[in-house]
Amino acid sequence: MNKILRVNMKELTVKAEPTRKEYQFLGGRALIARLLLDEVKPACEPLGRHNKLIFAPGLLGGSKVPSSGRISIGGKSPLTGGIKESNGGGVVGLKLGRLGYKAVIIEEIPRNEEKYLLKITADGAELIPAGEYWGLGVYQTAALLRQQFGDKVAVSCIGPAGEKKLAAAGIANTDTNGVPSRYSGRGGLGAVMGAKGIKAVIIDDSNSGAGEPANPEQYKEALRQYSRILKESPVIKTYTDYGTAAMVQVTNAIGGLPTRNFTTGHFEGAEKISGEALRETILARQGKTRHNCMPGCLIGCSNVYVDAAGKEIVSPLEYETIALMGSNLDIHDLDAIARLNYLCNDYGLDTIETGAALGVAMAGGVIPFGDKQGAINLVHEIGKGTILGRVLGMGAQIAGKVLGVINVPAVKGQAMAAYDPRAIKGVGVTYATSPMGADHTAGNTVRNQVDHHSAQGQAELSAKSQYTVPVYDALGLCLFTSAGIGASPEVLCQLVNAQLGTDFTPETLFKMAADTVKWEREFNQQAGFTKYDDRLPEYFYETPNPATNTVFDVSDEEMDQVHK
Repeated sequence: MNKILRVNMKELTVKAEPTRKEYQFLGGRALIARLLLDEVKPACEPLGRHNKLIFAPGLLGGSKVPSSGRISIGGKSPLTGGIKESNGGGVVGLKLGRLGYKAVIIEEIPRNEEKYLLKITADGAELIPAGEYWGLGVYQTAALLRQQFGDKVAVSCIGPAGEKKLAAAGIANTDTNGVPSRYSGRGGLGAVMGAKGIKAVIIDDSNSGAGEPANPEQYKEALRQYSRILKESPVIKTYTDYGTAAMVQVTNAIGGLPTRNFTTGHFEGAEKISGEALRETILARQGKTRHNCMPGCLIGCSNVYVDAAGKEIVSPLEYETIALMGSNLDIHDLDAIARLNYLCNDYGLDTIETGAALGVAMAGGVIPFGDKQGAINLVHEIGKGTILGRVLGMGAQIAGKVLGVINVPAVKGQAMAAYDPRAIKGVGVTYATSPMGADHTAGNTVRNQVDHHSAQGQAELSAKSQYTVPVYDALGLCLFTSAGIGASPEVLCQLVNAQLGTDFTPETLFKMAADTVKWEREFNQQAGFTKYDDRLPEYFYETPNPATNTVFDVSDEEMDQVHK
């Protein structure tokens, strides 16, 4: 990957330019952090002309390395007011990498109300009027684009939520079947894409390179070791068998499953929405318990959830959605959760942010907890853009302010993922101190063998995770590969060096991770963030989680040392 595509929406120009030397060995999240710090005014309006939306595959993007096709999408977040990288699966990162693009930078905003598609091929790129697609749901948009441009293209697109610039809007990426269900959901970047006047990015990698390794013989041996480690990992096997939904019973057992707007961490109906129940239901209905979101994946944690007649409802149904749309709303019906998932996907909404906003709405008395149809109706309100829908579509924190709900599970304006920080305190530290806001993928500690209810050592545990995760985000690897390969960084380096012709060491990779977090924090500090933004909402410190009888009690002093 040796070029950057720069798209100016004011002048309606597209231009490929060579990659600057200092960006040569950065990819994904690392490259986004450096580009945003170098090119974007940190104090700018997220939906204004000074913000930029960046698509960046990882350093291994475009290669044949299994599970290496993740796409990082970044910009200044409308939710947090700070830096944001949102990571997604599917084939977008793979195809951009095959075309030789290190990044696609979309800047400025249109002079008028015209809307566009951005088409990228081996011959270059162009902006195409997209008026006929504006207003369509994500699924119809992707289907029509694949009819128009060929069923081999990859698509990143927004739905009505992004068009309306709602802060809970995400960006949908197509999977191996062309289904736009692999979301870069967090941070409201769908709203940024809508503000740029872009409905969809279409990537056609026909006649492109195949991402051959620089050192084929070394690559074969490194790939053999890499594949063996992943296949032998018991954690990877759990993901293969049950998907991310395996976490339902795990978090419920330790009192960390968010229930009824995070009022407790134990859900009475957890068994009905567990990974085991999900697998049994899918098998009985002849859906798919294993599905790859990207070619050649060795994990296969995705699934295809079908109704009683065997008709697909949504793919995939994952832990975060099951928790935020299930236990968090007091709903223990997988069919209802799957339909809520589908609607969020089609309207272009992050299921985590939307699930948290619905929980706040229930806490505020808009509808009662457990009201399945009421929750579905509220998601339709967001899609239609009614006043109530726009309030909820702006995310949990805004919904709480409008509805008078004080206890809102959000940090830096972004809703928490599906881990109660009073029960899983390392994740609580990550929620508070990550530059990304309450994002579990920035440093999840739930699988560590520690006493999650104790404050002791949680800040150090979170720090270790926060300074490891960017390695995978920069390479474009699925984060789940870290469950196996994390204990063998030298094997990972051998694979990277054989593919890229580099001489990376584990120290090289961890320095890149440290630099990434440093750049992200510097951006946020210039945007006005202080140490007081690195805190959880007050009630998590003062109101015990009834399931564990614990509050969040990691000290401010320890929190302030996480990035020291």
